[in-house]
Amino acid sequence: MNNPKLPGFVAIEGPIGVGKTTLARRLAETFNTDLILEGAEDNPFLEKFYQDPKSVALPTQLYFLFQRVKQLQALRQTDMFSPCRISDYLMDKDRLFARVTLDDDELHLYEQVYGNLTLDAPTPDLVVYLQAPLEVLIARVRSRGRSNEAPISMEYLQKINEAYTDYFHYYEKSPLLIVNSSGLDLVSNNNDYEQLVERILSTTSGKHYFNPTIV
Repeated sequence: MNNPKLPGFVAIEGPIGVGKTTLARRLAETFNTDLILEGAEDNPFLEKFYQDPKSVALPTQLYFLFQRVKQLQALRQTDMFSPCRISDYLMDKDRLFARVTLDDDELHLYEQVYGNLTLDAPTPDLVVYLQAPLEVLIARVRSRGRSNEAPISMEYLQKINEAYTDYFHYYEKSPLLIVNSSGLDLVSNNNDYEQLVERILSTTSGKHYFNPTIV
């Protein structure tokens, strides 16, 4: 980590359980930057959504949309006062999830709201996309033992994982670092973390891939 300067706005993305918030928190601590977290635990509809998705899909999605727009509006208003920010989500994820969870009529309504709210959403200077196969994701979700996540099905998680894969296959809005996180231990393995940080610092344009070296 010879050059300790991060881009101005870094977004960490990936499916449920892949380690977005863990990485975002550690990067923010390492580089002493502001941290923006999506706050899924604040969504009052989320637990019921995991139990019965069709019954509350739209309010669940709209709550997340309003929450994220409010956070990103605050980011734009105070941008000049902070050299860097780390976020554990990309604004576009909201639409990605909506297309998986909403029926056609709900999606049509959601898209109208989304379009009116996010026209000026800031574009990250770097996106780090954490990938992992379905079996790794479900194991990580189960291991963290959150009661509201207990009903998450493999079918739902697979749909989300596939949606992310498709989305980032075509992503060109920002420099993109795609990370194979299957064997990464960003909590207790400093070598894993330091390798990843080196790649983050060196990714300034285009699309790049990172597979950690085992030492």
